[in-house]
Amino acid sequence: MRMLVVDSFTDRPFAGNPAGVCLLDHAADAEWMQRVAAEMKHSETAFVRPIQAPDADFELRWFTPVVEVALCGHATLASAHALYETGVADGPIRFQTLRSGVLTVTRSPDGGLLMDFPACPPAETEAPDDLGEVLGTTPFWVGRNSQNDLFVLVADEEAVRKLSPDVAALGRMDARGVIVTATADPGREYAFVSRFFGAGVLLGDGEDPATGSAHCALGPYWGERLGRDRLVGYQVSERGGRVGVTLRGDRVELSGRAVTVLDGDFKA
Repeated sequence: MRMLVVDSFTDRPFAGNPAGVCLLDHAADAEWMQRVAAEMKHSETAFVRPIQAPDADFELRWFTPVVEVALCGHATLASAHALYETGVADGPIRFQTLRSGVLTVTRSPDGGLLMDFPACPPAETEAPDDLGEVLGTTPFWVGRNSQNDLFVLVADEEAVRKLSPDVAALGRMDARGVIVTATADPGREYAFVSRFFGAGVLLGDGEDPATGSAHCALGPYWGERLGRDRLVGYQVSERGGRVGVTLRGDRVELSGRAVTVLDGDFKA
């Protein structure tokens, strides 16, 4: 089986968010896919296989090193990039997923990729009592979305960049992950910044470098507040990641680039 490692939401190697992409020619057992993802140790490994369905061309599933997830933006981008680069696909790609319906990816005129995803705007919720202490900064607004992410607005870009939260404590909260965000500093080429922590599903330090699915919440939130239907967000992790967002009603179009850094065969 062919295995690629692709850096997503970046135009250069060793930035953005790396994902494993396993190109299958037949259905695979979920337990085996989970073991492969644990071996790869990326935040997500995607498993893609061709199917014959009225509304889809490929099945797509995503696994972190510890669980299968319902939606993953950067590994979807990586999967489409891999299919285009290896010549398996040429036109629009329709992915059939278990929990997020059909996701379509197309090429943009500038060479990037466009992904059609469901919007997941946050609704205001009561903040956990110790959230500010765990984050190490004051939350100004807290929401939760349909992906069960806690969504936290903080003072400014500097506050997001300087965060050093208690990730283990964040992982004990009732949430898939925690999105922390603020408006960008004046003069930036992006409208907002963010970071994503998912200690319950990620290994290592629990921070995801560039999270497409989080922008399904970030885009609608900032679009409403800034009065715009097209925005660019920058995830200010150590590796960094740039995500374009276009609002289309109950859908969001996420855009970005990707770079292959490894291409080989998986033997097990």
